[in-house]
Amino acid sequence: MPHDETSGFRPHDVTMPQLGMAQDAGKIVSWLKSPGDAVSRGDALFEVETDKAVMEVESPADGFLTGVSYGEGEDVPVGQVIARISDSAEDDGAPAPEPAATGKASDALPEGHTVTMPQLGMAQDTGLLVNWLKAPGDEVAADDILFEVETDKSTMEVEAGRKGFLAATLAEAGEEVPVGDPVAIISDARPEAPVARSAKDGGAPPAPAAPVPAGKDTTEAPAKPAAAAPAPKAPSARGGRILASPKARRLALEQGLDLNRLAEAGHPQPFHVADLEVLRTMPSPAPASAPSETPRRLTATCAVDGLSAFVPWAAETQGLAPDAILAGLAGASLGADGSVTVVVERLGLTRSFSVPPGRSLSAVAETDDAPALIVRDLRGTPISTVALGSEQTPVLTVTDAAAGLVITLECAASALDATAAIRLLTEFAGRMEQPLRHLL
Repeated sequence: MPHDETSGFRPHDVTMPQLGMAQDAGKIVSWLKSPGDAVSRGDALFEVETDKAVMEVESPADGFLTGVSYGEGEDVPVGQVIARISDSAEDDGAPAPEPAATGKASDALPEGHTVTMPQLGMAQDTGLLVNWLKAPGDEVAADDILFEVETDKSTMEVEAGRKGFLAATLAEAGEEVPVGDPVAIISDARPEAPVARSAKDGGAPPAPAAPVPAGKDTTEAPAKPAAAAPAPKAPSARGGRILASPKARRLALEQGLDLNRLAEAGHPQPFHVADLEVLRTMPSPAPASAPSETPRRLTATCAVDGLSAFVPWAAETQGLAPDAILAGLAGASLGADGSVTVVVERLGLTRSFSVPPGRSLSAVAETDDAPALIVRDLRGTPISTVALGSEQTPVLTVTDAAAGLVITLECAASALDATAAIRLLTEFAGRMEQPLRHLL
């Protein structure tokens, strides 16, 4: 398209997002913008329905909506281009010529079900493939974890979604993959020649088999170098976020290890379980000065776990996500006059929410602001007692008890005075026992 070359504008394809790990298609419920309309990044373009929810899909960029190729009521495969965001309303939205080369290469790939990079957030363009947990040729079950993917807000494990064999991996650990692009192929029959290639190949078939290049095409050989490559740009690209596999995050949390120390030492990211041994052998940092205050640690016992019954009800009737509910109950317990940011950490998943004053859980929304409170949800783990020490931000840790829940508050004395700490823990424990009380 000539106007793209002269203006420097890069058109953006709008694809059918993957809103669930086993989702193959979505139905367009309604278009909220018309062809030719000017749109801004984040504007809702259309509503899509899956078997679990109806969601709004947002524009990935500023520009004009063009090339609308599906109408209301139509089912669209995940990853299929639906429309295009162009630099002028006259752009016909025709796809660029590159896909022809990709299609050619795809003929060389094994036949089977394509697993695509999922869309874990409405404004997400790409996902970082952190680690493969299965190797090409492995037999997989529908609920087996294939790989770990990180976005700006969270790290998630992606399941196979169906039974079969991992016939091809189409990206390497450490690579950014656009949402909707193929990541793997699962075949019904065991593949004779499993394929492992990089996303940088653009779908090109692997080079003919000289011994050295063939070795380069295995899963294990490129994994370490590829994972190390993004490390220098990770802090700037993600505002200082630590890139680590969910298992490494969980073990670090359970063992009281600080992954920030690995990052500060320049250890290549993303971090995996093996990197925790490096962290354990690092010398303890010398304290800048002797602590002048005693950390606060308070524990409350909830006789009843009211949250477990409340969450399914709130999800079904109000459309609320479990982490948003937990953040809303914790944020309201602070009793702040304005909005507060609450981070929810759960088995490697970290999400940040803005909680406005009041009792409306539906007003809780994701944010990137610095947290005023952290909630660690360790329900369902073997951990029953925590004593990790105070952090810069107060931490509420929820663990299972024989009956009910145990909630532990840890913070520095300067973060909360005694009265505020007691009030926070009491309020939060009450909401966990009787969440409906929060709505009254």
